[in-house]
Amino acid sequence: MKITRNRFLFPRDPGRVAVKICGITRADEALAIVEAGADALGINFWPQSKRFIALDEATPWLRDLAGTVPRVAVTVNASDEELRAILDSGVIDWIQLHGDETPDRVSSLTQKGVPVFKALGVRDRAMLDAAGAYDSPTLLLDAYAPNEYGGSGETMDWSLGAAAVRQWPDRQIVLAGGLTPENVAEAVRQVRPAGVDVASGVEISPGRKDLEKVRAFIAAVRAAS
Repeated sequence: MKITRNRFLFPRDPGRVAVKICGITRADEALAIVEAGADALGINFWPQSKRFIALDEATPWLRDLAGTVPRVAVTVNASDEELRAILDSGVIDWIQLHGDETPDRVSSLTQKGVPVFKALGVRDRAMLDAAGAYDSPTLLLDAYAPNEYGGSGETMDWSLGAAAVRQWPDRQIVLAGGLTPENVAEAVRQVRPAGVDVASGVEISPGRKDLEKVRAFIAAVRAAS
């Protein structure tokens, strides 16, 4: 599997909150989102997702985006074979583990140098404390939705995000869950994360982005940070 030299998803910059736009399924929208100033793109390779796109279908336009921003594969409980196929494609920079992966699973991949980071749904302080067991320098915190793996549109308790930033100053905390152009500035002010992640909050429909909302979202983050 591919070895990464980067420890964090985003460059370390305490004065800037990065933006990841997730659930992209179209080449034209991906390019427009990069041009709008996004810091990372998320592509969902979990077949049961409303925003699923097959790796083979996404490969041509992901290849064209090489060297622009990190291209993140969103996976759920992927096997070693599935992860190997994603990395061997040469069009993915990071893998987001958004399933039921255990701390041992994440640690094993990290120790091999596989470019992964963990995403977790967090409902309360106990679940946040449990996140500390993961060997993941970048940690994405999402709303807890037991029947979905991300993209639910539910809003996370921002006080838990703020607690994570205080608890793990050496980690890169990315805030997700129910963010929109209207509320993301307040979320940034309350949490002060390294980055924010949005899918449903800037969509026309699952997998189709509203580019005006994308631009408004990015502008709100920049103004708040």
